[in-house]
Amino acid sequence: MKIYPAIDLLGGKAVRLEEGVRERATVFHDEPWQLATVLAVAGIERLHVVDLDGAFHGARHHRDLIERIVQSSPVPVQVGGGIRSYADAEAVLATGARSVVVGTAAIKQPAMVAEMCRAHPGRIIVAVDARDGEVAVEGWVEGSGVTAIDLAKRAADWGAAAVLYTDVRRDGLGTGPAIEATLALMRAVSIDVIASGGVGSLDDLRALAAAGVGSVIVGRALYDRRFTVEEAIAASC
Repeated sequence: MKIYPAIDLLGGKAVRLEEGVRERATVFHDEPWQLATVLAVAGIERLHVVDLDGAFHGARHHRDLIERIVQSSPVPVQVGGGIRSYADAEAVLATGARSVVVGTAAIKQPAMVAEMCRAHPGRIIVAVDARDGEVAVEGWVEGSGVTAIDLAKRAADWGAAAVLYTDVRRDGLGTGPAIEATLALMRAVSIDVIASGGVGSLDDLRALAAAGVGSVIVGRALYDRRFTVEEAIAASC
């Protein structure tokens, strides 16, 4: 199982939220581009970077900072947050990012996201951020009326490279990943499903790996030093 450390950007700093709530943010690093290098050197294969300000405001925010992270990272970077248009996706890819992660746009502009998938095969990831099975949008503050499985199936039909499944209620809490819900998505689609949210221990990683999950986003647990990147990689084998 591949480990993708998350770097979430808010106010120019690397933070982690609890349940996606902006007011429940903890700052972990003042210079996120340096954090990216440290994580990459530790042996991970990819970084997951999210522009939280962009997600909350519906427009890309940390453009220069994200470009600096992408260009300084020795490993591929996938970028999400505030990507609401085709031009946004093109601009992110132009920085050298390996993949673009789209969430709200997949609900509100599905035809556009389908076109992105066709134009950039293997480089568009659809975020399936769910609260109680319903996809949440606009920085996770609005419901969509669409189920996680329905959105995952649409993404597969569009030709997305993967879906990134986050259980919003678990995100940043370290209470354990939503393994059954992740497996349900894996059974529903033929594309990769990246797990996210709730990882708080090495046992959580072992459980995901044992279930057959191919990759997982890890954030707060790393920054709280519950385990190291090296330990996470070893537990995922």
